[in-house]
Amino acid sequence: MAEKSSNVVWHGSSVGREERRRVYGHGGAALWFTGLSGSGKSTVAHRVEEMLVERGCFTYVLDGDNVRHGLNSDLGFSPEAREENIRRIGEVTRLFVDAGALTLAAFVSPFQKDRDRVREKLAAGDFIEVFVDTPLEVCEKRDPKGLYKRARAGEIPDFTGIHQPYEAPTKAEIVLKTAELDVDACADAVIKYLERRGVLQGG
Repeated sequence: MAEKSSNVVWHGSSVGREERRRVYGHGGAALWFTGLSGSGKSTVAHRVEEMLVERGCFTYVLDGDNVRHGLNSDLGFSPEAREENIRRIGEVTRLFVDAGALTLAAFVSPFQKDRDRVREKLAAGDFIEVFVDTPLEVCEKRDPKGLYKRARAGEIPDFTGIHQPYEAPTKAEIVLKTAELDVDACADAVIKYLERRGVLQGG
């Protein structure tokens, strides 16, 4: 990795957090959806996004596959590449939150240390870990992209849940069990959490 330039200086915004809250009607926050492939992370995140937009919120989903099409197209799936993938998206998430967006990041992000590093980059309370707690057998049965089948056939190495471990959160702010609840119920649980925390005003 190239040495960081000593001439780079952070330039603070002239628009503060409270000014953004007054304009948008809510504060910025990162809702970090983590879980196995096929657990329902992106599906729930996009439904939450729809519900937030209906309320006039400033929000956006950062999806794992989408980010790997562009920003992280140079990265593979080794543990080291996964770490760099989450480091980069953690920085993007921090910028979005600073802009006042309710940022919905949907990434397998299998390692707790990587998720903790993203949390540490944000102000206290701005990182909300959402564990999409879906058993491997359910994810593998769904297999919407056919990835588990290909991983079992040896076509995809380093696949989380098959060849690499997934470290489940132990202190997630929100736990969603998509094997038991439908998408709307899961999304509603996220919205209610944001209301209880005061991130959103009650509907």
